[in-house]
Amino acid sequence: MDEVRISTASLTLTGTFFSRTAGQKAVLRQVGPGLVTQETVPCGNCAGSGQVIPEKSRCKKCKGKKVVESKNVLELYIPRGAREGDRIVLAGEADQLPDQEPGDIVFTLSEASHDTFERAGADLRAELNISLVEALTGFNRVVLTHLDGRGISLNVSPEDGKVLRPGQVLKVPGEGMPLKRSDAKGDLYLVVDVEFPEDGWLKDDAARKKVRDALPPPEKEDKRPDDVDEVQYEDAEMEDFGAGSGDPRAGGADWEDEEEEGGPQCATQ
Repeated sequence: MDEVRISTASLTLTGTFFSRTAGQKAVLRQVGPGLVTQETVPCGNCAGSGQVIPEKSRCKKCKGKKVVESKNVLELYIPRGAREGDRIVLAGEADQLPDQEPGDIVFTLSEASHDTFERAGADLRAELNISLVEALTGFNRVVLTHLDGRGISLNVSPEDGKVLRPGQVLKVPGEGMPLKRSDAKGDLYLVVDVEFPEDGWLKDDAARKKVRDALPPPEKEDKRPDDVDEVQYEDAEMEDFGAGSGDPRAGGADWEDEEEEGGPQCATQ
């Protein structure tokens, strides 16, 4: 038997043994009949630290582990104008270990959806709901409440003869999101949505005549066909257009999804 000195623990053992480095030890593992291999594994006594603290010298709080668990309240500052995906780093606030520099805590911002506004960069988008009368004659009122609680008022004058149409976009400069490290702001885009009156709001023929006389007359037909059939109509949905025909032009068809899932089939011989 050879005498082997272990430098880590400063011990002298007699017998068939093997060297080990700080926090690690070498073990022999049998891999087959008459075959062994040497592996390096963490030391069980020091948990891989390379140092064993005597029981009498151990701290009562950490019990020799050199670390204690604690809960800390961290304050996170999100700058104005921050966007989806921005990262905020709290340096040195990660878990601490003996003889190691603590890491960082990294927060990635995720924007929550809003009931009124949609964001793209520093610009905001919102629906502008107006009545049919307002679309034709104009209005002067508060149209929405901004994110900071301010009311946004628009004065749309009909003096120029213009009317608001569904889907029309009105831009309000400087009423978007703030830009980081700047006093500038993006723009607010308002998409017009015209709300039509409920059925039955015209009570009689006299009321309908007043509206008809106030509105521009319909365009005259260029040429009326000699053969004319007066037909009946009913309310419907575009999902019924070509339904069940398998035609890719049918309304509401899901032929694209079916094509992606199945794909072309090979013919058998």
